[in-house]
Amino acid sequence: MGRVTERRRVVRIRDGAVSARADTLVAEEPLEIRLNGKPLAITMRTPGDDFALAAGFLVSEGVLAHAADLQNIVYCAGATADGVNTYNVVDVRTSPGVVLPDITLERNVYTTSSCGLCGKASLDAVRTTAHWTISDDPPLRVGAELLAELPDRLRAAQRVFDRTGGLHAAALFTEAGELLDVKEDVGRHNAVDKLIGRALQNGDLPLSRCVLLVSGRASFELAQKAVMAGIPMLAAVSAPSSLAVDLAEETGLTLVGFLRGASMNVYAGAERVLVGAEVPQG
Repeated sequence: MGRVTERRRVVRIRDGAVSARADTLVAEEPLEIRLNGKPLAITMRTPGDDFALAAGFLVSEGVLAHAADLQNIVYCAGATADGVNTYNVVDVRTSPGVVLPDITLERNVYTTSSCGLCGKASLDAVRTTAHWTISDDPPLRVGAELLAELPDRLRAAQRVFDRTGGLHAAALFTEAGELLDVKEDVGRHNAVDKLIGRALQNGDLPLSRCVLLVSGRASFELAQKAVMAGIPMLAAVSAPSSLAVDLAEETGLTLVGFLRGASMNVYAGAERVLVGAEVPQG
């Protein structure tokens, strides 16, 4: 089984002094995701929560929406020519009756920000494959002061980052600021997939009362994942892309960027972010 961290010898240079020491690195290994026995995708990830990662990836692909859609997920025994189980190949089996979309076409259309296709095609693909709509019944409203506290709460929960300094993180919070779940991974998209996949396994989709916070920038792909899971608010400590903003405006997603200290930029869905006197006093 792959480990989350590994130790390596390094030469450390500080103020002209040279020393040898062991350093802790985050592990990075490939994960092949198969769907009903057929190869679908390979992602570079930090080992751990692999089944949740695969399930969340398939939520983003429009394949899974309910826990009942998932029959099981297993590591593939004999994944290599010599029959060794590397724990780097998983097979996702859908339940009988689940209709599979044309995943090859859809992945080429909307899951990579560098696919070279036009923004309109990407937006159309998400709209036509999303199982959930972003609902405001009852309305979700989050105070700006509370939002400003969430990055510190996320950082405090990043246990592996403290040892390696080399991980992205994603977290789900309630509208009251309660931390529901946090995942770390070398890929920010993997961290989000792990969150969404665990929610699917627990029967918690859509995540219509949650705020998704990511430790880096808000790409189109991350906005897409939020929409596909029914999440009404995505916040990032760095910048969004233009296509992420387009998708947020198209779907009703609230998109917050540059969430640092007491400042933030709200790029779409500003009605969900309450400021000052707007915040209900409890």
